[in-house]
This record gives sequence, structure tokens and C-alpha cells, in this order.
Amino acid sequence: MDISIIIVNFRSEGLTRECVKEFTHLDTPLSKEIIVVDNSPERGLQTLLQERFPHVRYISMGGNKGLSKANNEGVRNATGNHILLSNPDITPRAGSLETMVQYLNDHPEVGLVGPQLHNPDGSVQQSYYRFARPLTPVYRRTILSRTWMGKRHLQYYFMRDVQQKESMPVDWLLGASLCMRKRDFEEVGMMDESFFLYFEDVDLCRSFWKSGKAVHYVPDATMVHLYHRQSAGQGAADVFKNVTRVHITSCVKYFIKHGVSHYEPTSS
Repeated sequence: MDISIIIVNFRSEGLTRECVKEFTHLDTPLSKEIIVVDNSPERGLQTLLQERFPHVRYISMGGNKGLSKANNEGVRNATGNHILLSNPDITPRAGSLETMVQYLNDHPEVGLVGPQLHNPDGSVQQSYYRFARPLTPVYRRTILSRTWMGKRHLQYYFMRDVQQKESMPVDWLLGASLCMRKRDFEEVGMMDESFFLYFEDVDLCRSFWKSGKAVHYVPDATMVHLYHRQSAGQGAADVFKNVTRVHITSCVKYFIKHGVSHYEPTSS
């Protein structure tokens, strides 16, 4: 098996169904399997998949166990030499899978790659970043983003100084669509399951860099992503939203785990 496509569902049955359909009908020379890991099994997704997509492997987590744990369970059950971790709101475009797999084959020093993500209107979506510093969340979510220091900091974080037309090393990639060799994923220790939601992609990319495997953005592969930042702030009251609390908790865990000293793998 060339590639295992792992889709984690949590209360997004409609999106998951469409994502499975798109990957099922994707024209690719690669042999592929689709694995759906369900964090909300009480909502009937298993029956829907059995009726419409009997070839899909379904795994119930018995409840919401978090994104990292669900992805890891999918990988443990995968038979492909390569893994694609995909959000349910991803639509692949022709050639995307083979482009990423071939890139990994041509670049043994690279361990993890991500495609160029597009919005539904065709515009390019931000999907690669430099590693955050302790003040990054503050600049992103407060009025300080409008200050000279805030603007300068965020320009650096979002890599605005780098052209995105060619494949390149990046600190980390948005976890909506990540491709890697299964053996590399296992060797870096898989996803840290203490990250229930958010920062699991940042942590995974950092683990790859620390293991000696580079992380590359590959814009020749493209996918559409219906991105919606659930944790995006709406003002001071938003601090009390559960998703925001989870995001902040994951951020704190990340800096406790990795420290606050700056780490720039792509500058070396």
C-alpha cells in the first residue's frame, strides 16, 4: 500500500462524508486506503460509511479522545508506506498525493511535507509559519498586533519575508494536511497525546526537526481547505469560550515542553 489517508471526525459528519468521497474518487496511480477515526461515534457516522463507502476502514474512539490520540490510532492501523493526516474539511486536487509522495522519495532528508492550501475562492491560504515565541499569542490576539513591534513580530511569524512559489523548508505546517513516511512518524514518537487540540501540529513538526528530518512546504501539491479558526478572538469575552481555553492550555503545554528559548531550524 502506497499511502494511508487518515481522517479524524468530530461532529463533522457532512464534511467527513464529502472528504471520503473526494479521496475515494481521486484519480491517482498510488494504491491508497482511507481510515476514518471517529471521536463522536454516537452520531451515526459508521452506518453512513458502511452504506456508502464500505471500503473505508472505520475506527471508533468511543468518545472524544482528542485529535492527537485519534490520529495516532489511525496510524497504528494503517498499512501504507506513507501517511496523510487530513482534516475532514480538505478537498484534494489531482496530483496532490503523488506529488508529495514523490517529493519525499526524492528528498530522503525531508520527513514531513504539506501542500499549498487554497480557500474555496481559489486564494492561497496561510499554512506555514516560524515557531512561535512566548509573545506571539499575545501579539496575535490583542491590540498589540497594531503596534510597530507587534506588526514586525507577526510579519516574521507568518514568514512574510519569504516567497512561497517554490518548495522550501519551514518551521511548521498547519496540520490540516500533512504527509510523511509511516516509519518516520513512528520514529519521532508519533503525536504527543497530551495535546488534546491545538499545537499538536507545531509539536509534531518540531519533533521532526529535532530528529534530523526536515519539514518542507510543497506548493506543487494543492488542496482546498474550508478553514475556520474556531479559537479566533472576538474580544475580551471570547477568553471564556471553551475552544479559546483549550488553545491557551495547549500553548502553555508547548512552551513548558520545549522551553521559551528561540528555535530556528530553517535558519541553519
